[in-house]
Amino acid sequence: MKQRQLIFLHIFYWAMFLVGTIIVPYFVYDIQHIEFKFTYLLTSLICFYFNFFIIVPQFFDIKKLYKTIIGFSISVTCFVVIRYFTDEVLLPYFGGISNYPEGTNFGYYFFDNIYNSVTSIFISTVFCLFKIYSSLDAERLQLMEEKKNAELKALKTQINPHFIFNTLNNIYSLVYQKSEKALPAIEELGQLLRYSTKDLEKDCISLDKEIGYIDSLIELEKLRLRNPELILVEKNIQYPHLNISPMLLVPFVENTFKHGDLRGKGFELKISDQNKVLHFYLLNFKKIK
Repeated sequence: MKQRQLIFLHIFYWAMFLVGTIIVPYFVYDIQHIEFKFTYLLTSLICFYFNFFIIVPQFFDIKKLYKTIIGFSISVTCFVVIRYFTDEVLLPYFGGISNYPEGTNFGYYFFDNIYNSVTSIFISTVFCLFKIYSSLDAERLQLMEEKKNAELKALKTQINPHFIFNTLNNIYSLVYQKSEKALPAIEELGQLLRYSTKDLEKDCISLDKEIGYIDSLIELEKLRLRNPELILVEKNIQYPHLNISPMLLVPFVENTFKHGDLRGKGFELKISDQNKVLHFYLLNFKKIK
């Protein structure tokens, strides 16, 4: 949007410049030798974009005022030299007319045209700074967005090391006891790790994968609970391949195990997607410290 605004400003400025420099003087004041107005327009146009594309990007530095002054002096000199060449060299040679009386020295011409050059150079500088700071602002927003995405990605892929440690201890106990639950527990842990390292890198995942992660999480957490049967899960999924954002539902279940009161209590979880509308219901008890 800012790029379009800048283009509009350029068009508007030159339209007003054309009206004020050529159209109004020609039709209202009926001036003679309109050629000088065209050379003024041409000179302003050249110096405007010379200053816009070269001088300001290279010389403008708010911390080094001398560079800015040097750049401004170059732009003014460029304007005066070009206009002197068009008005006092080309027009006399091809049209037999001159803007200044014969014998006018270059020093007088230089200082007399400083005023004429300031407007275009000043507007050109303002437009260029607008472009530069708009680009910097866009880059800043992009960096903030990339940082946010990186933090979100890191958060998504983060698995609580205590959870992994406790799960491995639980599985070790099951293996030591030669329990039939050992192999399913290892499989659930593998599913959970696979999800956290591959699927979370995507912007969207299917609903069944998110629910699969929840299932694996619940089954592994049940290993440490005295009354796992109190955890009630009800699923009614008709559209398993619908896409959702990763880790949209999982944090609610994780927080239940982390902060909920599961000592002799459980929780109730209901997930459905009737009419392609996701319904998520979770009821748990809060820990009392």
